[in-house]
Amino acid sequence: MQAVSGRSGPVAIAVAPSGGRRTKADHPALPITSDELARVAAVSLEAGAAMIHVHVRDRNGRHLLDAQAYRAAATAIRAQVGERLVVQITSEALGIYRPEQQMRVVLEARPEAVSLALREFVPDQTHEAGFASFLETLRRRKVVPQIILYSTEEASYLATLARRGMIPFDNQPVLYVLGRHTVGQTSAPADLLPFLALGPVAPSHWMVCAFGSQETACVTTAALLGGHCRVGFENNLFLPGGALASGNGDLIAATRRALEACGLAVADADALRSQWAA
Repeated sequence: MQAVSGRSGPVAIAVAPSGGRRTKADHPALPITSDELARVAAVSLEAGAAMIHVHVRDRNGRHLLDAQAYRAAATAIRAQVGERLVVQITSEALGIYRPEQQMRVVLEARPEAVSLALREFVPDQTHEAGFASFLETLRRRKVVPQIILYSTEEASYLATLARRGMIPFDNQPVLYVLGRHTVGQTSAPADLLPFLALGPVAPSHWMVCAFGSQETACVTTAALLGGHCRVGFENNLFLPGGALASGNGDLIAATRRALEACGLAVADADALRSQWAA
């Protein structure tokens, strides 16, 4: 891993259109089914996204980790956008699944990319070897993991695992989460500062997600400092001015406008793939 540097290459925007908690009661445009995810994928591509972060639900709309459901969602998305979006699935436990179940679903689904919360997969040191073996399997199968970090302590722990040879990727992508899933949570750009202070243990490819109406400000700040952006209804329903967004496309478009106003280029899916492979 290397220190955070200035902007190198275009900024990737990922859309997280639903998450595992919100429902249509929160917003009628929140996508639940595979067909709805596919339609959001098409809108997101047009608005400027390079990646879609996919959650699937069971028949009752509850959070689900299921390989068949993931394959169905990916097929529907690919029918709409082809390879023009990176399709990343979540492995989020949401208090329901254990690490071995999460790993099994990911390996059975065989996605292009997957997000992995370090604190879920390595809740203590006894899980380190299993996580390292899992990452090596993903590397062999050409699945790109993005490791989710909720604190600088987790980021430092990941760096320690890397120094010990337990992270088999030289350019391990991470996602910094600014805040938590709590009622009324509103992230601020300053929440990024502790991660930026990591110095030599900071990863080279990092993305930021944030909660609430300052989402655009948070991810634009990250982009100006060398990072990438994840936006969407999973964490935020509001435009920069506080108005309710009509759909995920509005949030992507707002982020793209902010990036371009700062003179930053926006990456497509192939550019993001190339950055990960660098």
